[in-house]
Amino acid sequence: MIAEKIVFHPRKEQIEDTITLFYHERFIRRKKLISDNKIEFLVNLPETVSLNENNGFLLNNGSIILIKPAKEELLEIVSDNLIKITWHIGNRHIPCQIETNRLLIQHDKVIEELIIKLGGKITKIKDEFNPEGGAYGLGRTHGHKH
Repeated sequence: MIAEKIVFHPRKEQIEDTITLFYHERFIRRKKLISDNKIEFLVNLPETVSLNENNGFLLNNGSIILIKPAKEELLEIVSDNLIKITWHIGNRHIPCQIETNRLLIQHDKVIEELIIKLGGKITKIKDEFNPEGGAYGLGRTHGHKH
């Protein structure tokens, strides 16, 4: 089967299966994938896209494979100085999941040291990673132009 389109708000009755993907696997254009229940399909999109939780691959038979984020190794950051830490993470264009009382980022030893210097407390956890999209809702991109 082939998926050439993404569905952003799939109807429940169309969903045939799920596929659990890490954050880096959800940046995709063309790739052979296998769903959680072993349905093989080819993703063949016109351009590379950044996929989020609950988006779906529309297969050529009309069914949908729903995307779920995999649990991955992350750094959980808490601090009384969370706004300043958030600025430093954003200034370095590091994918970051921003929540009310914590930040989640992928492991990065250099950034980990910076966060500690800024007064952050870090805990290594395993959780789903759904970082904020880029400016203007563009999400991830290949390049960076000013």
